[in-house]
Amino acid sequence: MKNNNSNNVYDVVIIGAGPAGLSFACSLANQDQKILVVEKSPHISISDPKPDGRETALTHNSLKILQKLGVWSLIDQAKVSPLREAKVFDGDSESLLNFEANKTSIDALGYLVPNNLIRLALYQKASSADNITIINDLAVDSLNTSSSNAEITLSNGKTINSKLIVAADSRFSEIRRKMGISSTMKDFSKVMIITRVSHEKSHNQTALECFNYGHTLALLPLNGNISSVVLTVPTDEADEMLNMDETKFCAQASDGFNGVLGEMKQIGKRHSYPLVGVYAQKFRATRFALIGDAAVGMHPVTAHGFNLGLRGQDILSHAVIKAAQNGNDIGSDSVLKEFENKQIHLSRLMYFGTNGVVSLFTNDDAVAKKVRKLVLKFADRFPPVKSLITKHLTESKKSNLIPF
Repeated sequence: MKNNNSNNVYDVVIIGAGPAGLSFACSLANQDQKILVVEKSPHISISDPKPDGRETALTHNSLKILQKLGVWSLIDQAKVSPLREAKVFDGDSESLLNFEANKTSIDALGYLVPNNLIRLALYQKASSADNITIINDLAVDSLNTSSSNAEITLSNGKTINSKLIVAADSRFSEIRRKMGISSTMKDFSKVMIITRVSHEKSHNQTALECFNYGHTLALLPLNGNISSVVLTVPTDEADEMLNMDETKFCAQASDGFNGVLGEMKQIGKRHSYPLVGVYAQKFRATRFALIGDAAVGMHPVTAHGFNLGLRGQDILSHAVIKAAQNGNDIGSDSVLKEFENKQIHLSRLMYFGTNGVVSLFTNDDAVAKKVRKLVLKFADRFPPVKSLITKHLTESKKSNLIPF
């Protein structure tokens, strides 16, 4: 980690050292721009992130971006799990939607990687770049932007000037609020509970998602006979599930998958995350841009939150680098408008489309149940539709469609 620049002037200030902020910093590594990353949490939390239960499902496009950044090679490949098939079930009915990599031109639908390993690799890459400075334990008290300059004041009283400010400080972004950008927030009133389990039978690298009535149960296949079990329950039932005896919890999980994997044993801690979706009304202001969850905080049902954030920072970095190479102002409205126009339309479709999926598949009334059975049967039996959904989920080819 490098010392702060003595004159407190940078080309780009990134607020937030999560995956989106660090990946954007990595995209600008070794450029002529001086980059500052401001993170309010301690240095140890980003330099040595602990396992948090979450597995990130990388699309093919995200894998290419991480390879381009030189980050993919820093991740322990023995802990990367290929996802070769995915099955979606509707309650206890026979309705099923099945995606298989071996029926397409790709070798895997995606790649499951522990979230903390991605964060660690991003930090290692960013912290080793000569043009990137990372500071911790400091918050941004205020910020001001004008047509000619952007300025932030840190919690220690220090003032930093730059050409561009980029906020990547979570879906509950304080910086977004300070810049006067409103957002649409959707509280799903549910909690996601995650833990790792071992099981008797092989999962064959197949993900399972069961939209049971009242809750959702998913299984993400890791290497060996190990999986990540993701249970989504109403908030008022979360404590009961978190405190449940391990044997009973695993028995319920096994029963939820109709015992196809045999007996399960919990081998990791249970982690919980409240489910709240956020969508910013715009992704830019004067010399200011939003990326990652600060722009769009997705429901995890399509596993596209990280992928969407990685795509957004990639678009923004391309616009910034192109402007710099052409001798133009990297924080100009034309540069930020180019980024926003490319990112906002697809992200809007994905965000509201995903919320529609969640509403349809977690609604227990009779009409919704009938509709989702029809949707699953139609999608599974009509190859063109199924192929387009697969392309979108994997981002193996460009597609403007959203999953339903």
